[in-house]
Amino acid sequence: MRDIWNPWHGCRKCSEGCQNCYMYYLDSIHGNYKSSEIVKTGNMYYPLSRNRQGGFAVHSGEMLRVCMTSDFFIEEADAWRDEAWDVIYQRPDVKFFLLTKRPQRVAECLPDDWGDGWENVFFNVTCENQLRADERIPIMHSLPFKHKGIMTAPLLGEISIAEYLKEGQIEQVICGGENYRGARECRYEWVKRLRDECVEADVSFAFVGTGNNFVKDGKVLRRNDVTEKAKAAFDLKLSYVGKPIKFKLTDRLGLEIDESCYAPIFKNCCADCGNRPVCGGCSQCGKCDR
Repeated sequence: MRDIWNPWHGCRKCSEGCQNCYMYYLDSIHGNYKSSEIVKTGNMYYPLSRNRQGGFAVHSGEMLRVCMTSDFFIEEADAWRDEAWDVIYQRPDVKFFLLTKRPQRVAECLPDDWGDGWENVFFNVTCENQLRADERIPIMHSLPFKHKGIMTAPLLGEISIAEYLKEGQIEQVICGGENYRGARECRYEWVKRLRDECVEADVSFAFVGTGNNFVKDGKVLRRNDVTEKAKAAFDLKLSYVGKPIKFKLTDRLGLEIDESCYAPIFKNCCADCGNRPVCGGCSQCGKCDR
């Protein structure tokens, strides 16, 4: 996928949401990595790569999701993180989505010239239940980032974040059920409560997928196909567009650019996908056409 950048791969399980980690499952199928070993990949400089015309392969205004098969702030990556920060620094025209279950490590892992944050970094913490929300969101609030959000996926229980939303720092909430082998249930009323709290605070909420076992009106809806789960989430119409998130992106000379200069490409099959509000668009690989 064009909107994912994995400079390293592998992770250690550290909380309830890790129990049935999708990365461990996919690695067991493909056999390319040992999931618990953190290794540097060959993609460290992907955001700086060029296309055949000589321009950047990752366009100005795009958002890259970072370390989706690891954790950007995991200890084993300390030796490589400065290199990744330098890549991010060199693309002030691109938005970088950072997600972590280790916010307690973040303060010691920031660049020396970080100040009150870089405009192109969108910092997120995972909150799979109330325990982790109460643990991680206050730490996130104390950290110097221009943009902050939370990921409640996999959603494993009812969560209330209304008091945290009142502080005005959280700009987006992403929610989804658990997928793949051993998936635990996700309930409609849990998602609806989060959605209602976001609407009250005018914060964008994206329900991206029901997960394998979704419970609504006392019925368990079982789905294994990723597309079906995303469509089922879309059909529930729980996603909400709140106040806009405005990134002040610049070119290498420091001149501000319009972040809307990049328009994601979506095909017909994307029209009813729950992931669409937070997706970087089609990579035009041709798979859906085949």
